[in-house]
Amino acid sequence: MYLDKAKIKQSFAAASATYDGVADLQRTVGKTLLNIAGSESVAGTLLDLGCGTGFLTSGLLANSTSIVALDIALPMLQVTRTKLATTQNVSYICADAEQLPLAEKIVDGVFSNLALQWCVNLGAVFADIKRVLRPDGQLVFSIFGPQTLQELKSAWAAADDYRHVNDFYSGQQLTHFLRQAGFTKIAIEIRLYNPNYDSVWALMRELKHIGAHNVMAGRNQNITTKAQMQRMIAAYEQHRVGDRVPATFEVIMVKAS
Repeated sequence: MYLDKAKIKQSFAAASATYDGVADLQRTVGKTLLNIAGSESVAGTLLDLGCGTGFLTSGLLANSTSIVALDIALPMLQVTRTKLATTQNVSYICADAEQLPLAEKIVDGVFSNLALQWCVNLGAVFADIKRVLRPDGQLVFSIFGPQTLQELKSAWAAADDYRHVNDFYSGQQLTHFLRQAGFTKIAIEIRLYNPNYDSVWALMRELKHIGAHNVMAGRNQNITTKAQMQRMIAAYEQHRVGDRVPATFEVIMVKAS
């Protein structure tokens, strides 16, 4: 998987002001992730990896001793800090999840909500998370799976030969990476979410506003032509049901220790 890290940082920094207005799926998944984790996991010192605008950080505050909120995009981190300005037990780090600036065995739990799909080398990320976790510490995360945006991917395939939609790892691949990193207890749950939109444009605007538009390295460097866009939209319209167009988001929930 090839991702342009500079573009990822730029996309999420640009989306910090619009993210909360359109991130319904992220909030829904975050609530589910907290339920899956259970209160026993949401205790001690926790790392919120890829905290975004702080929704999961807020949810983790109930039982934790302290939280480290980490994000690659400084504007996202600043939004979280503003929201939690009256909270004393949160520290903030602007850093890359693939280069954790943390000491060994320093946190009791690592949580991440729909952020790890933007990492280039997940195997190395899981190994580094294992390094910073204390013995018996848990990693709890959600991540997009390979069925995500399958309608958009097939529509673009009808328009040109370039890759416009990011690829995502399967549950089997994630399990392999986690075992390589030293995690032995791994529980996976897969859920499909199917929000509907007024138009293909509405879907694409939402993806842009959450910073989740294409960031693959080696993508088409040319401006997409009007004809290509029209072909893509025409292909996507074949999925329309009534006055709405659907989009599939496959979310993989993982608990590992």
